[in-house]
Amino acid sequence: MFVFKAIDHILLAAPKGSEDRARKFFIDILGFEEMEKPEELKKRGGAWFRNGNTQIHIGVEDPFSPAKKAHPAFEVENIEALKKHLIAKGVEVIEDHNLPGANRFYTADPFGNRIEILEWI
Repeated sequence: MFVFKAIDHILLAAPKGSEDRARKFFIDILGFEEMEKPEELKKRGGAWFRNGNTQIHIGVEDPFSPAKKAHPAFEVENIEALKKHLIAKGVEVIEDHNLPGANRFYTADPFGNRIEILEWI
């Protein structure tokens, strides 16, 4: 018998050489901290970020194509504050009211990967 305990991390693809743009978005805008990648994986490029138990790994993909449908969904507390924060930082927010029992919106990372943000009510 086995049990899935949690999602350890989510990997989002990004174009080659985009690590600084990823840092600006995930650290400066979303408040994540950068994690040290293992030495052997550093040569592949990308960057790893953490906020509490949530990890996002940015992996380099060449050729790159953003995920427009597939996406991570992050449950947050105080979604309205995050929405206002993102808008103030110039990040597009797309409202969605189609999930009963949840406030949610979509946004995208700097590379066009779709991200869902939701708060259960």
